[in-house]
Amino acid sequence: MEVYHIDNQYISFEELEQILTSSVKIELSEAAKKSILHCRAYLDEKIEQSEGLIYGINTGFGSLCNTAISKEDLSQLQRNLVLSHSCGMGEEVPHEIVKRMLLLKVLGLSKGNSGVQLETIERLLFYYNENIFPVVYQQGSLGASGDLAPLAHLCLPLLGEGEVDYNGKRISGKELNETFGLEAIVLQSKEGLALLNGTQFMSAYASYCLSHGQKLWMKFNEVAALSLEAYDGRINPFQANVNVIRNHPGQIETAEIFRNF
Repeated sequence: MEVYHIDNQYISFEELEQILTSSVKIELSEAAKKSILHCRAYLDEKIEQSEGLIYGINTGFGSLCNTAISKEDLSQLQRNLVLSHSCGMGEEVPHEIVKRMLLLKVLGLSKGNSGVQLETIERLLFYYNENIFPVVYQQGSLGASGDLAPLAHLCLPLLGEGEVDYNGKRISGKELNETFGLEAIVLQSKEGLALLNGTQFMSAYASYCLSHGQKLWMKFNEVAALSLEAYDGRINPFQANVNVIRNHPGQIETAEIFRNF
């Protein structure tokens, strides 16, 4: 099966849609892995050498920004962050959107600027490639601070928590790990923060709407062109010279589509 390698470069919207609509498997390139490992090593070294407070890493969050967290509790702090924000509600997010969320999350973390473990990113990739869909709820995003609740639910299975849909069945995160012989991810410093701070929930819906909007727009043009032909309508209003005068880019493109049809 064809494999798409994620590197350190940004991808276009067209590339994103091509990946999502194909059966291609996703893997991290060696360059991406190197960047991820380098950033994690840098963060670990920084924590070891620093005696000061670094927000969200060895401190609490929000109003607890000046509350120091011991090195022994840094992992528990990140786990607690994910668990505490898993409070979404409402209807469940469709699988197609969840799959987009997984891919977009991996793309963001693969740049090697978030301090996330390589193991964590590869587990999210495993969910994507195996069509494992964490159960995410539609309500709970704070927007400006990130899609906190939806992303918390997306990442719960990493910890052996939450629920997923796999092969048409609803199972727990613990059962998922047992099925595949996986160990729950032990989050390191900053990882919970990196997993929750992001816009992959709203970006997944936005890219979905844009993709389907483009498809609908083209179908509408086809239907309109067929109708124009059926009713023996005039093609003159769609001439290039007429539309160039008005200089509306969308109108010029639509007129060209009509002429081609």
